[in-house]
Amino acid sequence: MMTAAEIKFVKSLSQKKFRDSSGLFVAEGEKLVAEALSSRFEVEKVYRKEDIGEAAMARITGLSSPSPALALVRRPEDFSKAEVPEKGLFLALDGIRDPGNLGTILRIADWFGIDAVFCSPDTVDCFNPKVVQATMGAIFRVRIHYTDIPALCKGVTARSGRVYGTFLDGENFYGKDLSNGVEAPSVIVIGNEAGGITEKTAVCVTDRLYIPPFPPDDAGSESLNAAVATAITVAEFRRRLN
Repeated sequence: MMTAAEIKFVKSLSQKKFRDSSGLFVAEGEKLVAEALSSRFEVEKVYRKEDIGEAAMARITGLSSPSPALALVRRPEDFSKAEVPEKGLFLALDGIRDPGNLGTILRIADWFGIDAVFCSPDTVDCFNPKVVQATMGAIFRVRIHYTDIPALCKGVTARSGRVYGTFLDGENFYGKDLSNGVEAPSVIVIGNEAGGITEKTAVCVTDRLYIPPFPPDDAGSESLNAAVATAITVAEFRRRLN
């Protein structure tokens, strides 16, 4: 049985300040718990509905209906430490605020083998329960770091790397030479859902890309969703490896 104090503590982890103070976050559902247990992350505790009862699970769940299992997982210590990479393909998230978008972007990074994802300090917390749920387990496989994005980009160009960003006035990226970071680091910057890439980061971009609509002269929507733009862009980079 769970104590009232335990229930209160688990529920408190829905708030960032308590995740920060405890170093723990919640992974809920059989798939996510299994992913956590088989990952490099340290699992502090697993609660199963069959052990604590449906009433207790209903009190600690963050989902619309209680799942069979919930785990308390310790954050890796290196998530807030970021060094400029020597080579590889990376994502830099410049102010992504929507938990669903961040979770989906991490799934995309996992699928396409992105070497790490760098997040600006104002990007939503990757251990937010909604983000964790949206990653479908990718949170346990993708390297994630929170850091100053302009400083990261400057460090990448100092290593003769490339910094890519998508802009409405950019160059059609289907006709661009794209580097997958085989010899020097390559970073793809994804901007805020409403404001795009910030000015401080934009000045660090070496290659301004544009994802053209179809037909090219008749764009129906004003712009693409951040996660959708990420998927299209990363898929094209990886296609160039074949």
